[in-house]
Amino acid sequence: MTVAYLATDRGHGDLALRVEPADLAARRAAIIDAPWTWLRQVHGAGVVTVRHPGEHAGAEADAAVTVAPGAPIAVQTADCAPILLVADGGVGVVHAGWRGLVEGVIEAAADALVTAGAPPYAAVLGPCIRARCYEFGRADLARVAERYGPTVHARTGWGTPALDVSAGVRTACERLGLTFTDCGICTACSPDHWSYRARADASRQALVAWLEP
Repeated sequence: MTVAYLATDRGHGDLALRVEPADLAARRAAIIDAPWTWLRQVHGAGVVTVRHPGEHAGAEADAAVTVAPGAPIAVQTADCAPILLVADGGVGVVHAGWRGLVEGVIEAAADALVTAGAPPYAAVLGPCIRARCYEFGRADLARVAERYGPTVHARTGWGTPALDVSAGVRTACERLGLTFTDCGICTACSPDHWSYRARADASRQALVAWLEP
C-alpha cells in the first residue's frame, strides 16, 4: 500500500470543526471522498487506531493511526505541529502543541503503529508556527527543554524567549529512529495558512492521510 497525504491551506477551505457540517463534509469529500476519522483534540497524548473508514470520528485524542486502506485520518491545526508518520503498510497523523510534546504524543503514535504491525520509518512536519514568531514563557519552555533538550530554546524576531516547536519534533522523531523532513512553513508568516497566534484566526487547516491499495 502507498501512503497518500495532504497538508491543506486556505485554498482548501476552513476545516475547523465549528464549520457548518454540510460545508465541512463537502470540503473533506473534495480531498478524499470517504468517511474521515477526525478528532476532538485536547493537547494530550491520546491515540486512536482506525480499522475502517470513519471509525473513532469525534474521539478525544491528538493522534490517529491506521493500517486499513481507504480510511482517511486527520488532525486540524492553526499553529500546532501536524506530523505525518510513514510506515510500510501504515500511516499516522499527530497534532502536537507544546503540551502534547511534553506528554509524548509523537512517541505514543509511533508505539500505536508498532502495535498495529507497521513500525514507522519516517516523519514529515507540516506547517506550524516557527520560533521567530512564537514568544514563550520561560517556565513552560523549561518543561519542553527538560524532555527534548536545549535546541528548543530560541529567540523571536524581536528578541524575546521563544519555543522552537520544530526542534522538539525533530528530536522526538530522531530518537525514534525516524527519517525526518520539515516543510519549513511558518503559519504565522504565511499568507496561505491560518494562525491563531499571529491573527487570532478561528479557522483551521488539516493534515489528512490515508493508504491507497
